[in-house]
Amino acid sequence: MRRPTSACDSVEVRLSCVIVDDNLDFLEAARRLLEGQGIEVVAVATSGAEGIRQVAASRPDVVLVDVNLGEESGGDLARRIADSSDASSTRIVLISTLTEADVVAMLPEGATFPFVAKSDLSASAIRAAIGLPP
Repeated sequence: MRRPTSACDSVEVRLSCVIVDDNLDFLEAARRLLEGQGIEVVAVATSGAEGIRQVAASRPDVVLVDVNLGEESGGDLARRIADSSDASSTRIVLISTLTEADVVAMLPEGATFPFVAKSDLSASAIRAAIGLPP
């Protein structure tokens, strides 16, 4: 991730991203959307195991994790990624068609991750979720 060198520097931070979602149509649509808005989607994954491999291989700035990964828990996967030494500087954002309140209720105890509704997915929403200017 490129960061501005001073407060007056207007260099935009370009994020690299991995998307983990079991819906292939959503993966492709999200990739097109985010790349069109300046986020580099370096990999996509359809399962937790694949997601962990992709994060380790590409070391992205941000990982978007669907809360419902078929039989898997996206919340558990997010925790595993966060606890991984390969992802120490990677930010994790949960995504879902569910409401934020429903997502929070599904998370493992003590887990907190930023959330973006799939219907609101955009580069600016991701940047805001991880504390960067839009």
